[in-house]
Amino acid sequence: MDIIIIILKVIITIGILNVWLLRFNSKTEWRGDGASNMNEEFSNYGLPSWFVPVIGFLKIGFSALLIISIFKTDANLGFIGAAGMGILMIGAIGMHVKIKDTPKRSLPAFLMLAMSAIIVFF
Repeated sequence: MDIIIIILKVIITIGILNVWLLRFNSKTEWRGDGASNMNEEFSNYGLPSWFVPVIGFLKIGFSALLIISIFKTDANLGFIGAAGMGILMIGAIGMHVKIKDTPKRSLPAFLMLAMSAIIVFF
């Protein structure tokens, strides 16, 4: 089970870094309401512009905790990273529901939530 948890931590981190660093200004099929970048997506959700860097900082921070927890197993870093990420993913799913996005657009957030839950509970 330990190797599965490590794999999930890496998958979450790669996914978050991909979205928030590599594809931040790119249009993807997953963006809320068909937004062309992250700032537009948050605007489509009705969120203030200052929310973008705050959420980005939290997601990258929780991802960092997940990776650090692979090497520093004596702390609760994995739990904190996964629980924090899970809470953010619940919010992300809520935003997709709020603007009546198709379920497909919520799929990445749902998968991240499921992986985070596995890490928290196992």
